[in-house]
Formats: sequence, C-alpha cells, structure tokens
Amino acid sequence: HTLAFGLRDSGKTAFDRNHSIKRLACTMPPSSSERKRKAKGSAAEASTGKKPKPSSAHQTEEAGGWLEARVATLRRQARGFKFNHKRVSILSDVQKIKQGSQGVVYWMSRDQRVQDNWALIYAQQLAIEDKLPLHICFCLVPHFLDATFRHYAFMLKGLQEVAKECSALEIQFHLLHGSPGDTLPGFVKDWNLGAVVTDFCPLRETLQWLDDVKKGLSSDVPFFQVDAHNIVPCWVASNKQEYGARTIRGKITKLLPEFLTELPAVDQHPHSSSKTPKPIDWENTLSSLEVDRSVGEVDWAQPGTTGGFSMLESFIDQRLQYFATHRNNPNVAALSQLSPWIHFGQISAQRVVSLVQTHGKNREAVASFTEELVVRRELADNFCFYNKKYDSVQGAYEWAQKTLQDHAGDCRKPLYTCEQLEQAQTYDKLWNAAQIQVVTEGKMHGFMRMYWAKKILEWTASPEQALSIAIYLNDRYSLDGCDPNCYVGCMWSICGIHDQGWRERAVFGKVRYMNYEGCKRKFDVGQFERKYCSKKP
Repeated sequence: HTLAFGLRDSGKTAFDRNHSIKRLACTMPPSSSERKRKAKGSAAEASTGKKPKPSSAHQTEEAGGWLEARVATLRRQARGFKFNHKRVSILSDVQKIKQGSQGVVYWMSRDQRVQDNWALIYAQQLAIEDKLPLHICFCLVPHFLDATFRHYAFMLKGLQEVAKECSALEIQFHLLHGSPGDTLPGFVKDWNLGAVVTDFCPLRETLQWLDDVKKGLSSDVPFFQVDAHNIVPCWVASNKQEYGARTIRGKITKLLPEFLTELPAVDQHPHSSSKTPKPIDWENTLSSLEVDRSVGEVDWAQPGTTGGFSMLESFIDQRLQYFATHRNNPNVAALSQLSPWIHFGQISAQRVVSLVQTHGKNREAVASFTEELVVRRELADNFCFYNKKYDSVQGAYEWAQKTLQDHAGDCRKPLYTCEQLEQAQTYDKLWNAAQIQVVTEGKMHGFMRMYWAKKILEWTASPEQALSIAIYLNDRYSLDGCDPNCYVGCMWSICGIHDQGWRERAVFGKVRYMNYEGCKRKFDVGQFERKYCSKKP
C-alpha cells in the first residue's frame, strides 16, 4: 500500500502536518490496553534509558481469524442507524418510486462488496420502505482501459463471492454482459424496477457510463448515486479541485466526526422476487473473456472480501506497528498490501480505518496510515473528479507545464522504448527490480513507484510520452491499476501535481527529482535488486 504511490505533501511544516494527521487518527480514544502498554513502556524507558524494542509480530489478545467476527458484532450493534443523506446525489428529476414497481436495483460498479457498502445499504432502505424485492446487477464490459486477465480474474472471483452472499440474504444478483448504457436500462424495464442506485467513481469512462444509463432510463425511474468509496463523499469534502493535501486535510478532518461512523449490516431482505435471475456460469465467464491473457493471476492476493479481511487482519497484527517508521523501505514488510481490495471495492476503506484506529496500538503508525488512507486517497478522487485532464500533462499546474516545456529540448540519455521498459531492459538494476516486481507480483512498493515513474520521465523523449508509458505499464500490470490513486501518483511523479516547485535541473525542470543515490540513503538497494533481478519479467 501507501495507496499505490507514496504521495508527498508540500508547503506545510512538519509540525502542522503531524498535528493534522494526529487529529485524524484521534476520532476514537485509546483503549485501556493501549493506556497500560504506554505506561509499561514509559516505566521500562525510565528504568533502562532505552525504548522497548518492537516485537517481531504485533501482539493481540485475539487468536487468528478474530477480525471478521469482531466486524459482524459491530454491524449488529449499528442497527437502527440514521442514514446520512449527504452521501446521496440525486441524478433524476423524480425521487419517488412509482406504484406497481417490482423492485429496486443497486447497479454495482466500483464497490464490489455486500457489507460495509453505503450504496447497497441505501438501496435496501428504499426497497424496504416500499416493500419491494432488492436486486444487484453488475455490467461486465469486454474491455476496460489497459486491464488484463489479471484484473478481470481478481474482479470476477470477488463477484462470485458477492453473488453467494446475495443468495444467502435473499438479494438477487445479476451479471449483465456489455456496457451499462446498452444493458442496464433494458434490464430495469424488463424487470419493472422502480429505482436505480449506483456507487461513485470519478474516472471519465465510468462517468460516461453514468450519463449513458441516465439517458436510457425512463423519466419516471429515480436514479441515485451514493459515494460508497470515500469516507467523506467527494462532492461534500470539496466543491473544487484542491491544490494539495494541505488544502483538503482540514476540510476532511472537520467532517470525519459526521461521516466516520459505524456501518450497519445489510440484512436478509424481507421481500422476495417472483422471478429468478439467470444462472451464472462463472467458470465459463472467466474462460471466455476476450482480454489479454499474457498477464496472469498472482498467488499472494486472494480475491474477494474474505481475502481482503485476512490481509487487513495480518496488517493490524503484524505490520502496522512498523508503518510509520519503515513504510518507505521496500525491504521491510510494513505496508498494508490492501490496495487491490480497496481498488475493486471488495473491502471498505471506512471499515479499514475504523478497525486500524480501534485496534492499532502504535499511535504514530495509526496516524500515518490514516493520513494515507483517508487524506491522500480522497485527494486523488478529488483531483480526478474536478480535473477532466487528470491523466494528461495539460492537467498539471501552470508552473509545472511551463517548466516541463522549458526543458522539453534537454538532452535525455539514454532513451528507452516502451518495450524496453516493459521488459526491464535498463542500466538501472533498482528500476529493473521494481518493474519486475509489478510484472510478476501485480504490485510495486509505494516508494519504488515514485522512483520508477520519475526515471521514466528521465529516459523518454517527452513528458507526454513518459506519462503515457507510466500509466500504461501501471494499468497493465498492477492489480490496483486503472485507479485515481495511480493517475495522481503518475501525475505527482512526472508533472508535480499536489507538489511544489523545487530546484531547477535538466529534464525535470522544477519538478521534484529522485535518484539512485537518494534511494541508497534510505534502504539497502542491493537487497531489493537481488530479490527481483534474478526473475524474468
């Protein structure tokens, strides 16, 4: 994790930044065990003059597998909640479900899970109010950006888990084949559904789907959008593109008490449909995909919500304690590794941050992780939602566009083709190791992705080509590709988005520079190189 790229703040003192993220992490008070641990640690430090060494694995009172049971209890305790309608954007002229309707449908897109999903919670609330059956449909498009079999397999296996859970809850799950504009309006008409609820994604392709569906729906069908991905809904956090983390952090912090609430359970639905959905042959669906199969699945990431919770539990128990101090060291297991599950919406970021704040015993680590998961991730959605050129040099700040243009004619040596970069055929073993990692594992360490993208700027003919190649390689190989965080990460590295100008130099101009020697000062680059350079990309 560090949410794909380890984004950096600018224009804010360390004191102010740390003070802000500590406020973010303090929405829940420390537990009694945390207070006892601090007292014990202080006593040890006073008697020996040394701070206690961190344990090899984060110790908890619970045995392995404790997390899902704990979450189920929390959901039950949240029954009777009052839904915050600020989470909802009304996309239609009508809001009331017409009489004679035979159901409500949640068009699942970005948030591919049943529980901890505000969009589905809202859809179930609408259906129960009108005593109607509840449906979920997912539109499987044949191609999406540069996604490969690796992405589609992870997604479909997660959706298979969704369908199984829906069956147990008397919610009908439908898998539609084709673009949403071509399939969803007809599905709503054929099933006589009275309302459509969907989730939120700021990418232009998904916004186009939204517009196509809106045009295809009957004018008397209410259409609602719920931001189930961000803790503070994107349109509530800010009504404009924010300059950086320092400008959005305070806005989000102010709103967290209102939106960082407990998430209630999606319960067994009390109203059944008289019609049954078309059976889904998951194996055939997977085998018949017409996508690039040369990029295969990875074995470290189990698709679906269950796999996501397992990874989250191991993070809280074992790696979280090292996050604040070692997250920029790719040789240390300090990251959450949750970005694939968060990208596909198989696990809720709101649930993650709540659990980390409740069970994390290293407050500095909790604060650092909260900054990454909340502020930086939601800043990325803000950028893509309000900047339509979020994946173009033209979407950069004026100072960055100017400085990159001023240095467009600078000598770049060596120059590599996209194919050479894809095959990790550069003189830089550290860069090659990072590229091999993402090709073979479907992930790249957050700190390394910054270095990786900046070197592409140094080795290609223009900033435009560098940005295009970085996005292509990331979207093609990384499980969390095709995501606002990744576009912002590439834009930060190559175009200075959410950053400030630095000392001017060749090729980079005033865009922040990173080099091999700087990496050597941070971690053992040889260890990372040896781990991956022996593998074939």
